[in-house]
Amino acid sequence: MEPFDFQSGTLPLLVSIPHAGTRLTPEVEDGLSDAARPQPDTDWHIPHLYDFVREMGASVLVGHYSRMVVDLNRPADDTPLYASATTGLFPSTLFDGTPTFVSGKTPTSEQRNGYLQHIWQPYHQQIQQELARLKARYGYALLFDAHSIASHIPRLFDGKLPDLNIGTNGGESCSHEVEATIRACCEAQDQYSWVINGRFKGGYITRYGQPAQQQHAVQLELAQCNYMEEQAPFAWHAEKAAALQVQLKKLLGNYLACF
Repeated sequence: MEPFDFQSGTLPLLVSIPHAGTRLTPEVEDGLSDAARPQPDTDWHIPHLYDFVREMGASVLVGHYSRMVVDLNRPADDTPLYASATTGLFPSTLFDGTPTFVSGKTPTSEQRNGYLQHIWQPYHQQIQQELARLKARYGYALLFDAHSIASHIPRLFDGKLPDLNIGTNGGESCSHEVEATIRACCEAQDQYSWVINGRFKGGYITRYGQPAQQQHAVQLELAQCNYMEEQAPFAWHAEKAAALQVQLKKLLGNYLACF
């Protein structure tokens, strides 16, 4: 089964959605704890929320597998990206610290190597191939990594998360002009709270940003309360989502207008 869905577009923009998948391998499904079975750490509804980017002409890459199988936004060697609490390439806990697997039912090293080979690597190869295609055609490539998370997770951050959490790997994954443009777009509205390089500075996928080589990457971690219910069954909230999409369209439009 294909590990992702990919649609090639007509703009120099690739939108990556690595954490919306809910597909499980048999051994992962068999070993999940009761707390993990609802898949609470999924980036729920993100492909639906970003449907408009297909109409814009962006390329879109959506992972099919749950991050509980393998996390596509972590490096293959599982080097920690944050000094603070986080989860790894093969999450042993949920965001709240609850075990992901029943004791003794964690997938084997051999199985996990298979996940790397057949799920993680194809996703990243597709990113690399598409960025190379965009650069060859336009002279530059823009990557936007789309995420969401519950707005209250005490283990990961204090209090309530800002609505829009923009990560540029501390300014390393995109040019200063791109970051300034995104900042100006956020400052021009007062509906959503926001931060740049706060708790979420960007995961492994933003490391494809190499501004000196005309390759730029930005991550956006959305607080889920702005478009859905944060408790199971994680229902979509159409009115909230429509309002949020207006701001997302502006943000991506300004990103594209930098070039």
